[in-house]
Order: sequence, then C-alpha cells, then structure tokens
Amino acid sequence: MKKVLFIDRDGTLIKEPEDEQIDSFSKLEFVEGVFRNLSFIRKNLDFEFVMVSNQDGLGTSSFPEDTFWPVHNFILQTLKGEGIEFDNILIDRHFPADNHPCRKPGTGMLKEYIEKSNLNKDLTEEPLYDLAGSYVIGDRESDEMLAKNLGCHFLKIDGPTSWDTIAEFLFAGEREVEITRTTKETDITVRLNLDGTGQCDIETGLGFFNHMLEQIGRHGMMDLYVRCKGDLDVDEHHTIEDTGIVLGECLLKALGDKRGIERYGYCLPMDDCLCQVALDFGGRPWLIWDAEFHREKVGEMPTEMFQHFFKSVSDASKMNLNIKAEGTNEHHKIEGIFKAFARAVRMAVKRDIYHYQLPSTKGAL
Repeated sequence: MKKVLFIDRDGTLIKEPEDEQIDSFSKLEFVEGVFRNLSFIRKNLDFEFVMVSNQDGLGTSSFPEDTFWPVHNFILQTLKGEGIEFDNILIDRHFPADNHPCRKPGTGMLKEYIEKSNLNKDLTEEPLYDLAGSYVIGDRESDEMLAKNLGCHFLKIDGPTSWDTIAEFLFAGEREVEITRTTKETDITVRLNLDGTGQCDIETGLGFFNHMLEQIGRHGMMDLYVRCKGDLDVDEHHTIEDTGIVLGECLLKALGDKRGIERYGYCLPMDDCLCQVALDFGGRPWLIWDAEFHREKVGEMPTEMFQHFFKSVSDASKMNLNIKAEGTNEHHKIEGIFKAFARAVRMAVKRDIYHYQLPSTKGAL
C-alpha cells in the first residue's frame, strides 16, 4: 500500500504574508530547510507527495487567477529543480464562510484516497493507500484537523528547524520508549522521548530526586515520565538505584542501532561550582566519579546515592561516563552534575540523517 504526505503550501512550503495571499513574486519566500529536506525525503523514502491548499476566493475579483498561477507555477518549477515533484495538486477555492466540504479541514478533495484506503471498511478490493501510515504536514490547526479527519498523522511546521526535524523523524523514526520494571522492592515505569521538548512528569516519592530527574528532561530536551513506588519505609536505596537502571535501559533502547548519532558528549558552571560530564554511548559501561560531598543528605536523598544512581544509568545504558565536580555548595554541585549530564546526553544523541552511519571504525557499537 502507498503512503502519502499531504503537504500544505502556504506557511509550509512558502512563507505566508500578513494578508495570507501570495499574489506577487515580491511576496514569495520559501520556508527554511524545505529544499534540502523535502528533496531528501523524496529521494530516500517511498511516499506519494500530494499538495493540499486552500486559496480563498481564487478566481474571484479578490484573488484573480492571473496573479496566482505565475507564482504558483514558479514554485512548482523551483521545487522540481531540487528533485521535489508532486504526484497530485489539490487546490480549493472556497471562502471559509462557504463551509464547503472540499475546503480543509474537509476531505472533499481527498475522496479518492479515502475510498481506496485501508481505513475504508466497505472496500471490496485490496486497498491502495495506507492512510494510517500517512501524514499531513502543515502549519495550521486546520491541517491538524485534516489529519484527524483522514485518519493519518500530523507533523507541524512551526519554526526554522521544523523541516530538519520532520525529515529526521520520517527517515530515522521516533525515539520514544517505555519500560516497566517490577521487583519485590520497587515498581517503576519510565517513558522517554529523546526528541521531545523537555516535558517532565516525575514522581518517585523523593522530592529532591524528582527535581534532579527533571533537570535531565528539561536540559536534555527529552520528554521524561517517571513513576516509582519503592520501599521507602526501608530506605531510599532501591528507589534511586532501580530508577537509574530503568532510565539507562530506556536510553539504550531508544538509541536503537545508534546510526547517525554524535555518540560523544559537556561541562557547565553553576554559581560556585564547576561540573564536568563526558560520556560515550560506545557500548562499554564504565563510571569515573570525582565528586565529594560533605553533607549526609540533600533533601531526602543520601549524597552517597548519587554515585550509585549514575553507576546504574551507566551500566544499563552501556555508557562510558566520566563525572567531575568541584565547589562548596552541595545543592549546586549535585544540580550542576545532573544538568551537565543532561546536556551531554542531548549532545551525544543528536542524529545526522545526512551522515547516517555508525560512529565507529569497528562497524558496531
């Protein structure tokens, strides 16, 4: 079955002016990254390209056709010169007030794809289109609603790196995993998205530990969900150690075969402290820990457990990890370590789909 990219035009391929009408060449400006990435997708992936665009009142006095087609055809020719051709181009001319079913987010223009798709339960022949595996790419809520109405996924253009992110996602896949580990001492679920935005939802029963894990998510730009029910009536050891194990397992699983990653990753100051974290996702776990604490606890956490936590993460993720910290304020020192670790991970897991190889002379990690 064929998968389709239903691609919006204005605001997605080209920038949209304030009056929302591209009726002259002076208003034409392509969205950053569209040529390189859409050409890469067209060359390396097996998607049909379908342009789906609302052009309010096209052909009326408010938007004469002779101001639209020269610019539109130039857009198509420019894209074609970069190896980007559309299998179908669908343009709706209705105004919003018309409430016409062909106007996005209506699916009137896309009946062929719906009728011949795997989502059509009345189809008597083999489906031609896999809408469940297809995507709408756009910049507006109407594009997102169109995706929902079609039964496919939505990818949003909302910044200069959007096309980079979309190409990476479509080519290399998502890196979101969830692992649950249950023992007689702890019951832990960790959900990790390496390519998130830093959204965190963490509850371990230890307030300061929650705060430190949040540093990993926020500064690593990873979405991190943690739920831990541990035997805190005994002590904190099992909760901290086992959370480190599950987090490490999530990192290892999310990285997959590690193709295209930077592999290595950071030091940062925090007030009176200097914290240095270097790491390597090379498949050989090792921890060097050079940090001393002069308080027994920070919050509810024994300071001796920080080394144990990172040892658990290192072992489970098969990461070589070197941590050093100096300073006088114990809170700052610990928080600086977690922040530097997050930044190091963020650096190391970054992917380059244009050099999609294992970062190793061995050919294996």
